[in-house]
Amino acid sequence: MRELGSRLLKWRVDARWYAFALLVAPILSLAALLALGLKSPIFTADDKALVIIPGLVAGLTVVFEEIGWTGFAVPRFRLRRSILSTGLIVGIFWGVWHLLQQVFISGTYAEEIPLPLYMAFAVFNTVAGLTAYRVLLVWVYDRTGSLLVTTLMHASLTACNIFIFTPEATGVPFVAFGLLFTALQWLLVAVVAVVDRGRLTRRPA
Repeated sequence: MRELGSRLLKWRVDARWYAFALLVAPILSLAALLALGLKSPIFTADDKALVIIPGLVAGLTVVFEEIGWTGFAVPRFRLRRSILSTGLIVGIFWGVWHLLQQVFISGTYAEEIPLPLYMAFAVFNTVAGLTAYRVLLVWVYDRTGSLLVTTLMHASLTACNIFIFTPEATGVPFVAFGLLFTALQWLLVAVVAVVDRGRLTRRPA
């Protein structure tokens, strides 16, 4: 427990990792919104604090979830597997973990799309998107050793995609936003793989 606590409280890392962790989700979300010509609550709300504050509060709650994923699961997979392999495995489980959430919101966002078809898109997009983000989370953790930084990165995703930058749309535009956001995440994974010279696929010594 002391060792886990030391990783959770490790804050002395390069500022660029904080910037990456906190800005990836909002930048990609904003890019997807602008590309599709969609708006989010942060654009339309008269009192923007009513959008930002709940998002930040919700984001902080992920510390308990991330203790499980990055605190326990990721280090054990990394003993024998690469960053990419670890991210894919944990990411798929992470995506499945959120499928019940997709069932809950399906009635709100499906709109004109037949519910079975909407759920097919939702399941694919949830697993694919969260798997890409998990690969990035594992990479950040591998480079920093900080559970704090990866928790902040997870919190940023929750705050942005559920509250601050969620599109004010349903049906096809909502699905399109999700698919584009997922595609942008995988594009970033590819960029990281090239820039970091194969670190993502390198097995532990």
